[in-house]
Amino acid sequence: MMPVSQGVAAVFGGVIGLLLGSFLNVVIYRLPKMLEAQWAAECAEMSGQTPAQAQPFNLMVPRSRCQQCGHQIRWYENIPLLSYLFLRGKCSGCGTGISLRYPLVELATGALFYWCIWHWGANVTGLLWCGFSGAIVALAFIDWDTTLLPDDITLPLLWAGLLAAALQWTGVPLASAIWGAAAGYLSLWLIYWLFKLITGKEGMGYGDFKLFAALGAWFGWQALVPIILMASVIGAIVGIALKLSNGLRAGGYVPFGPFLAGAGLTAMVFGPQSILHVVGF
Repeated sequence: MMPVSQGVAAVFGGVIGLLLGSFLNVVIYRLPKMLEAQWAAECAEMSGQTPAQAQPFNLMVPRSRCQQCGHQIRWYENIPLLSYLFLRGKCSGCGTGISLRYPLVELATGALFYWCIWHWGANVTGLLWCGFSGAIVALAFIDWDTTLLPDDITLPLLWAGLLAAALQWTGVPLASAIWGAAAGYLSLWLIYWLFKLITGKEGMGYGDFKLFAALGAWFGWQALVPIILMASVIGAIVGIALKLSNGLRAGGYVPFGPFLAGAGLTAMVFGPQSILHVVGF
């Protein structure tokens, strides 16, 4: 049975996860737009043009508002889960429905934080895996929405995994983490170029290489095969289902990052080797 102190810490971790999940919704929506604005400014500068002046837009400003009517979200309308239930899933200004995904991201992050603290305790290891969970959730939804896996998240995630292994905080030997990062990146890099040489098309983006490298750093090289198997199998099933239901977006592609992210979270909760049983190996 879970000790009382550990149970309290896990509940507290879950509450922090709910709060961070609310912030992750902001990151998921705003970070790609911030990157697009940055790229546009860089392109304008390289072409000798003066970048257009824009209103400040980052993760902190402006304050969140309804995209339909512009109603500014008050603090009590932004309480994780509770505000959604109190507002009955609608904007208080215009009555436009609020996407169910917002409370689901909050709930998922809270559940993952609870599990990490329950499993590893309220220590450095538990906090590291909480950070891993938050980063993975953000990457999964950003990639699903935009097919982008921002370096602003994947690269810190990669380095954090390597440093955690070096400091013996995750139980993964440093050599295994280094080989995992290298093999994770190079394996998808080789698949990318092989596919491109055969078909003339790009089958995935460089962000997928970096995310798989980060997973290799966190779990070690031994986890790469189970993770890529699960991501591929689930990705293929979802892709076929979307194709049969005419749910594929323009271009007929399905981003691979969300399935890598899902396999990574599965490996964290159940262990990498358990994935082999799930996919039938």
